[in-house]
Amino acid sequence: MQILRRKPLNPPNLPDTLDEGHSQAVLVQGGSRVLMSSQLGVDPQGHLAGPELAEQTEAALDNIERLLTGLGGDLSRVVMLRIYLAESARYDQHVVIEGLKRRFPNAPPAATWLIVHGLAEPEWLIALEAEAALPGYLSGD
Repeated sequence: MQILRRKPLNPPNLPDTLDEGHSQAVLVQGGSRVLMSSQLGVDPQGHLAGPELAEQTEAALDNIERLLTGLGGDLSRVVMLRIYLAESARYDQHVVIEGLKRRFPNAPPAATWLIVHGLAEPEWLIALEAEAALPGYLSGD
C-alpha cells in the first residue's frame, strides 16, 4: 500500500488565508491524483439547486463529495479548488467563504478565485473545479 501525505502550508510570511477557508498551498506526496471537472450548483439530476449562491455553493460541494465518495475518499482529500464566481455574485463571496469553512474546517485546500463574466447558463452563479489526492491506485476502469 502506498502512503499518502497531505500537508497544508500556511507560512507566516504570507497572508493568512485560513479566514477565507483555504490554505496558501498543499504539499502532496504519494497516492493518486484526481482531477475533477467543474461542479455546478445542481442536484444529481442536473436541476438547479436554487437561485441563491449559498444553495448553489452547497450543491457544488455536495457533487465534489459524491464524486470522491465513489472513489473511496471524502472532502478531506481535496488539495486544490478553483472557484469560478459569476460577476453577478461578486459581492456575495462571503457566502462561499462560509461554505468552504464549514466543509473544510481543518486543513483546507489551496484555492484560486476567479470572477467571470458568466457561466454557461445565466442562472449558474458558481462552478468549483477540484483536485484531490487519494491513497493507493485505482484498479479497473
